[in-house]
Amino acid sequence: MISRLEVQETNTMISEMKLDVRTITMGISLMDCGHSDLKIFNQNVYDKITRLAEKLVKTGEDLERQFGIPIINKRISVTPIAIAAGPVQANSYVEVARTLDRAAKEVGVNFLGGFSALVQKGYTNSDRILIDSIPEALAVTERVCSSVNIGSSRSGINMDAVKKMGEIIKQTAELTADRDSAGCSKLVVFCNAVEDNPFMAGAFHGPGEPECEINVGVSGPGVVKRALEEVKDVDFETLCETIKRTAFKVTRAGQLVAQEAAKRLGVPFGSIDLSLAPTPAVGDSIAEIFRVMGLEEAGAPGTTAALAILNDNVKKGGVMASSYVGGLSGAFIPVSEDQAMIEAVQRGALTLEKLEAMTCVCSVGLDMVAIPGDTSTSTIAGIIADEAAIGMVNNKTTAVRLIPVIGKDVGEIAEFGGLLGYAPGMPVNRFDCAPFINRGGRVPAPIHSFKN
Repeated sequence: MISRLEVQETNTMISEMKLDVRTITMGISLMDCGHSDLKIFNQNVYDKITRLAEKLVKTGEDLERQFGIPIINKRISVTPIAIAAGPVQANSYVEVARTLDRAAKEVGVNFLGGFSALVQKGYTNSDRILIDSIPEALAVTERVCSSVNIGSSRSGINMDAVKKMGEIIKQTAELTADRDSAGCSKLVVFCNAVEDNPFMAGAFHGPGEPECEINVGVSGPGVVKRALEEVKDVDFETLCETIKRTAFKVTRAGQLVAQEAAKRLGVPFGSIDLSLAPTPAVGDSIAEIFRVMGLEEAGAPGTTAALAILNDNVKKGGVMASSYVGGLSGAFIPVSEDQAMIEAVQRGALTLEKLEAMTCVCSVGLDMVAIPGDTSTSTIAGIIADEAAIGMVNNKTTAVRLIPVIGKDVGEIAEFGGLLGYAPGMPVNRFDCAPFINRGGRVPAPIHSFKN
């Protein structure tokens, strides 16, 4: 039973601390949509998405009104298209992306994820077709998001895919150059991708998931910041306890929304992702939490330790509030979506190398990072390889969402709009790694992968 005090605390978190449910994401399996004819496959996909997600947006809006908790996005994730479209006889999946975009617009969701391929151990023919289709697909659609998993702790790293994704990211940037290369903001490269992630751009409905389900992603950096301000100069044990208690309260609010949404839509509740996800709004920032913890700026010595403390205690508090915690769960550090992170970059406190170090302990990895548009494909691939190695060796999810902004250089601002925010171009190490990337093949999995 939720007490009156908890209700009052939640109301305060919403009205004063920017607490929100970042997304309700409906996962939909497309495994029964397969057909050799592309038109029939597309019609099957469109019909299934629009049927199952018909009431998703309205349900989210009804829950907002009933509980008073802002629900920022309503989204859909689908079976990786490289899997679902396997039987299709086609040389391109761009028309599939257009179909997904039409379905997303029809039901009114903000984003649809799952234009994806899982190639950590190698390619199928369908994987190759999908990956080659990504630049054009993201250029001609508005709401479709794409992801490619190129490595795992179990399989190692597919370096052929790493090289290819360096090229795909650059091509996507060039095809959307008139929009500050914003197509890349809808494309993420993973190591150890998870199957129930509700957050874009990396959401897809994994093969191990049910026919349809509801996954919810909560937020709450502002709530954690306010809680730490109230215990500002305490020792680390008290600091950690404060984060845990706050994460518990935030997750409880998300759990309430998740269960009610699943009940009203008549589908199972999958999981709740208790990540702290910032927005460009002042006060809703991971980097501002670092300041309260005692760091002058994100990137100062101690930042990686502070992020590790934050991430671990968010998880410890959240798992006590829900039996079905999943997704990525922890703290996101996207540069463009966090006002104080942007300020840290502009002041020179935060570099790409420091961000890479922080990804060892955050939820994901290098997220929404703008870099000069003339960055080479091999350099982009090298950055992907570094992140994949961190994920593979540490048995955690890592990801790269880099945006080489065509026509812009270090310090120049790229505008992406909405929750995606804006970002100054960050300098990139210019020393060549092409001979390393061009070796090709697969990096074997680490020794700890052998656990059977």
